[in-house]
Amino acid sequence: MQIVNSDGKLNYKMLVQQYPWIVERERKCILSPDSDGLLCGLLMQYFLDWDIVGFYDGKVLILKEGLRASDCVFLDMEIFRSFTKSMGQHMLMWNAKKDVEKPEWANFTNCISPNNIRKFDGKTKFSKKYPLGTIHMLLGIVNTVKHVDIKKDAICPLLYTDGTFKSMFNYPENVLDWLFFLSAEDKNSPLYQVFFDNSYSTNTLMLSLKEFFAKIQEISGSNRGGDKIQISNKDGQSVNMVKNPKNLFDLNEKQIEIGTKFLTMLSTLTGWTYSSDKWSFCNFNVYNFSKGQIVPNGRNFDALISQQPISWAMTAGNRIEYTIEYTDKLD
Repeated sequence: MQIVNSDGKLNYKMLVQQYPWIVERERKCILSPDSDGLLCGLLMQYFLDWDIVGFYDGKVLILKEGLRASDCVFLDMEIFRSFTKSMGQHMLMWNAKKDVEKPEWANFTNCISPNNIRKFDGKTKFSKKYPLGTIHMLLGIVNTVKHVDIKKDAICPLLYTDGTFKSMFNYPENVLDWLFFLSAEDKNSPLYQVFFDNSYSTNTLMLSLKEFFAKIQEISGSNRGGDKIQISNKDGQSVNMVKNPKNLFDLNEKQIEIGTKFLTMLSTLTGWTYSSDKWSFCNFNVYNFSKGQIVPNGRNFDALISQQPISWAMTAGNRIEYTIEYTDKLD
């Protein structure tokens, strides 16, 4: 099914036909626990009544008891398993001419990835990789079934997430190319309000970001950490979990407080009402995986794919970070 039009723009209608689950109501989802993932979760909870039942940061997965990964949609992370639905925005291909021909590539059958859709790869088009957050493409998709209006106050957090404001000024030609692909210049698109609102000046953005940074610092009590829920450390070990009487795990009080305060702030700014009963912070099973990295080239990438990683991302032109199953298995 062709989901890129002849003019080079994304065909949202065709995308939704190919991946109807992305606009279905009352689905369960697993988020990346950073600002992009949390914004995605808030959007889907508010407009499509989704339940947030877990978090995955590329090292550790925490999932509500009684559920399997295959029951859920992963947002802001591509999962290399055909039985699991996911949407992310990372660079995944090394060589577009060869990778899609690999039989293992069918593992991405249920994955929405803008770089994969455009067949952008690390070997030839790393500098042209998707420069926005998952939330931005997701806004356009949800707008096909529910009108999404963007409040002026929402522009700041939507430009903050994933360093979007930095990409706009560091790589304007690439950002504009992707905004064209997403039809952001269409006045009926919520992305028009985010990126083409003439009333939102550079000065307004700077002042808004200054205030936003201060609020994040207030949430965490330090310079960092107020815009995410931390579930692992730099060594890939699970952290900030407390075992409860059911022999399951709860996020500790500090992480729950950070998460709820940040979500409440986002809710106020966006107008997307935060419903606490739709967000799980307790009674998780914890899955620990093995993290590694390689220098990308044809041989290394083929070897990586043969290991059936759960997920990976080309985080720099000379680095792919990946996650593979160790003792715990994704199902």
